[in-house]
Amino acid sequence: MNGRLIAIGDIHGCHAEFAEMLERLTLTKDDQLILLGDLVNRGPDSLRVIDLARAANAVSLLGNHELRLLNYRRTKDEDYRKENDQETFDQLRPEDWTYLESMALTYYVEELNTVFVHGGFIPGEAWQKQPAAVVTRVQVIDRDGRPRKRAECPDGPLWAELWNGPPFVVYGHTPRPEIYKLKWSVCIDTGCVMGGNLTAYILPEKRFLQVKARRRYYTP
Repeated sequence: MNGRLIAIGDIHGCHAEFAEMLERLTLTKDDQLILLGDLVNRGPDSLRVIDLARAANAVSLLGNHELRLLNYRRTKDEDYRKENDQETFDQLRPEDWTYLESMALTYYVEELNTVFVHGGFIPGEAWQKQPAAVVTRVQVIDRDGRPRKRAECPDGPLWAELWNGPPFVVYGHTPRPEIYKLKWSVCIDTGCVMGGNLTAYILPEKRFLQVKARRRYYTP
């Protein structure tokens, strides 16, 4: 690995913050940018985020928001359509759909024994075999060992608190005011679209870089 590996948490259409982050990172041709999913929805301009990601040759991972849009497009099932999905759905260009369809679930770097993913994994099961419905959505684990969202199981432990590695996991999806680092994982979704920060995690030096949101674009 000659250059840096740079992971960036959930962008959610915050193109100005993403552009500032790219400027501050001063990427070289040896660097690899990894976007942890949820590039779209909620924020001001999903299309500009996709354009910036494409221009930076980023590896973009599938988030639950991209998965929902793809499922809705495929099935027209209204259950998949939430919040401001329709606005994004109507704006996406053919090349954007191709981009969303090309998103991988995970990105594994053997020499760092580190895997990048949007949401996380069920502890105790082979991470490589876990489906999109799990790895893009999991936040907590219920008492039966099933993956849930925080809202569905408020008392359930976070999957990351039960994850004992290896590999080390870099993920987003569960927004927090601060970076959440444990022995075997780090969450870098620091709620940019909700007025928090856009966070990058830079390897191999294990350094964080943050860009403050211009404003709160979305309130859950």
